[in-house]
Amino acid sequence: MILSVSRRTDIPAFYSEWFMNRLQEGYVLIKNPMNANQISKVALNPYVVDCIVFWSKNPKPLIKSLDLIDRMGYKYYFQFTITPYDDLIEAALPDKNEILKTFISLSNKIGKEKVVWRYDPIIINNKFTVDFHLDSFSRMISILSSYTNECIISFVDPYKKAKNKMRDDLPADISEIDILKIAEGFSRISANSGISLKTCAEKIDLAKFGIDHASCIDKKIIEKTISGSLSGKIKKDGQRQECGCIECIDIGAYDTCNNGCIYCYATDHDKALSNYRIHDPNSPLLIGNATENDKVTERKVVSFRDPLRLF
Repeated sequence: MILSVSRRTDIPAFYSEWFMNRLQEGYVLIKNPMNANQISKVALNPYVVDCIVFWSKNPKPLIKSLDLIDRMGYKYYFQFTITPYDDLIEAALPDKNEILKTFISLSNKIGKEKVVWRYDPIIINNKFTVDFHLDSFSRMISILSSYTNECIISFVDPYKKAKNKMRDDLPADISEIDILKIAEGFSRISANSGISLKTCAEKIDLAKFGIDHASCIDKKIIEKTISGSLSGKIKKDGQRQECGCIECIDIGAYDTCNNGCIYCYATDHDKALSNYRIHDPNSPLLIGNATENDKVTERKVVSFRDPLRLF
């Protein structure tokens, strides 16, 4: 089993204590996003959890617990998002210079091969122009090139939920011309950096710029992280067709992230603040507690490790 922590919310930034409690108690409860009264109980232990993939814009609160996670026997890597936007777009994030320092600190602690930089999503409008992104990417990669091997980019999707929040900040769509300008520019800037560029769930083929499609839940990274092989029977989970991720279990919940990013498709910020007020770090659920009206079903989980192969 690959554990995603989490595409739906920033658990390292806001729910680190809860997550550590879940590891120590050996299970987690996850509500069905389509039916809140249906709950899965998922066992957590290093014998079934092959790897943990952390997703965060500010994992600093979790870093102090990584030594304990190591001692417990878990393997992991980070998808760490750093973008150049101001607090009108990402309202509740720390100063970006502090986030860069956190990235460097995390990389120094666990190794740059376990920290993937996400420049994601790319917004193009009158303020955040192609030139703005080329300049921002150049400055950021000059700092981060010694601390990661990979950068994943994507272009903002005009989801209705996000579009209502962004208003004029989100164009109807990003033109192919601008996408190609970004791809060519980013490729040129990163050419001698040692960082490979990839796209996340983008239909457009940018291979001519040396930019491949990414697998954020990446079999190759996981196999390197665990020093072993995963079964070839692993199927892609229910992501978009262009997504290259392998199957995982996500333990997060929608409408629970407090980063305040107005482009986010996963969070209504008023609901997130309300949910955060009822968060109990000792509960098996991320938000609230199970009630007598809930149906809790134990989910069968198994390791994907191939015991007959090391690599």
